[in-house]
Amino acid sequence: MDDLAPHELRILVAVERERGFTAAAASLGLTQSAVSHAVRACERKLGVVLFHRGRYGARPTAAGTRTVAYARRILRLMRSMRDEARDAGDEAVTGPLRIAAFRSVAAHLLPRALERLTGRHPGLAPRVSIVREIGRGTAGLVADGHADLGLATLDGAGPPKGLLSGKLFDEPYVLAHPRAGTQDPRTLPLIDWDENCGSYTRDWWARQDWIPPATILAEDDTVVLSMVSQGMGMSLMPALALTGAPADIALTGLGPRPPTRGVGYVTTSELAGTAAVRELIRELRSAAASLTMPVPASDAGSPAAAGTATAHRRTAERRPGTHRSTPARSPARPPRP
Repeated sequence: MDDLAPHELRILVAVERERGFTAAAASLGLTQSAVSHAVRACERKLGVVLFHRGRYGARPTAAGTRTVAYARRILRLMRSMRDEARDAGDEAVTGPLRIAAFRSVAAHLLPRALERLTGRHPGLAPRVSIVREIGRGTAGLVADGHADLGLATLDGAGPPKGLLSGKLFDEPYVLAHPRAGTQDPRTLPLIDWDENCGSYTRDWWARQDWIPPATILAEDDTVVLSMVSQGMGMSLMPALALTGAPADIALTGLGPRPPTRGVGYVTTSELAGTAAVRELIRELRSAAASLTMPVPASDAGSPAAAGTATAHRRTAERRPGTHRSTPARSPARPPRP
């Protein structure tokens, strides 16, 4: 048979994780020769080279990276099969539950869901990884078998191949700026950070002539919030990230149709049917339905909204072919004009 056995899948995962045969053997309690023999057997069965061997260890090939991702997902499903077989006839759900989430949703949505979930199923052991939502983000961890479910920003293009997704809520962006002073917040320096967002938000950003180039680019929204609080500039931030913002930060709306990002979950087609993931999705939906986000003190008549109207008017007045939009760096927001 050419099927890979469970022990072979574990060896492939260990070699990829440890980046070498000797270290993988030590982590599994095997000899180096046994690991090497198992990897060669896997390569022979699949008909492809899975690892580059060299003086610096073992590095997965493109085929190896994909194979190891499937190996992790298969091993996780086997663990779920064992847990659910033991729990058959019992309403309790037990076992590990690996969740990947970006910071703001992990801080303000996930605790509500996990409190109810673990209260109903104390045998569950959730493990939460905080991931920057840029590039492959949380969906990449799910696709590679590192997480059972990811909380992610959703785009119209849908999740990566092999994953399922569901929207939980739409999150508007808000102009955050220092409360002190009478200066038009649109004239303040921009403090920004890279993140994933939908096509509508990217298009909205590209149309705004009033948004200046970023003077500071940070990797974390909490750092941006701290800088705004200290009067260093303004920022366009998702509303959930502004939950519990310092009192010296003012929030201004971005007009009647502000940019938004869809927030939801992604999981694999095989894990979507497991009891742990089903129950988690149920609690996430319940928590999202009761979620409250900061409300801007002003909106339609705000400086930001006026700036949006001005941008649309200027665009309409330009001759065809002179629109100065900036190409989107999908899936992240486009750079500022």
